[in-house]
Amino acid sequence: MSVGLLTVAALCGGLVGAAAPTFGSRFTTDRFATDRSATDRWTVGWAVVGAVVFAGLAAALGPDPALPAYLLVAAVGVVLAVVDLACLRLPDPLVGAAALGGVAGLGVAALAAGTPGRLAVALAGAALSFSGYVLLALLPGARLGFGDVKLAAALGLPLGWQGWPTLGYGLLLPHLLNGVLVLALLAARRVRRDTALPFGPALLAGAWLAVLLA
Repeated sequence: MSVGLLTVAALCGGLVGAAAPTFGSRFTTDRFATDRSATDRWTVGWAVVGAVVFAGLAAALGPDPALPAYLLVAAVGVVLAVVDLACLRLPDPLVGAAALGGVAGLGVAALAAGTPGRLAVALAGAALSFSGYVLLALLPGARLGFGDVKLAAALGLPLGWQGWPTLGYGLLLPHLLNGVLVLALLAARRVRRDTALPFGPALLAGAWLAVLLA
């Protein structure tokens, strides 16, 4: 792993994270969008998150032709996490940007590496992820929204590119992470059983961890 690549990735991630609250405010409620203190308060924290996410992907993938696609999806993902935490929404324009960026970036990577079949596997991963989350969302009492379903499909693409084991981790880890978080919040009496909580951050964190474990 090149120290230079890791450093550049971390710096880029930090910039993305620092800008995420301001950019994300365009997709949230009017109160959040106009509350500068709510935006500025989290700038440093999100900068650290962005730096860690980008550096982790750079460490896991190295100088892989697919790395730019993963970083693009991660950049949109940081903004999506900001928005979902603020108002329980995963806006279609952002999810669509992640999906299209992933397809375009991985398409270029497939051509550069001479492995077009790998893109087909990635698309199959996206389809499988979408189908699985549709079924989960339709279960009685399910709290998954269709924004979560669309995001799962967008993340299924880079996960599928890494292979079926990575896709499996990416499908399982979000539920484990979310379950642990919910139990901790319930134990701390910060939420009730009927409190609506965002699932997008768990989807994103689970996908990121799955790539690191690949």
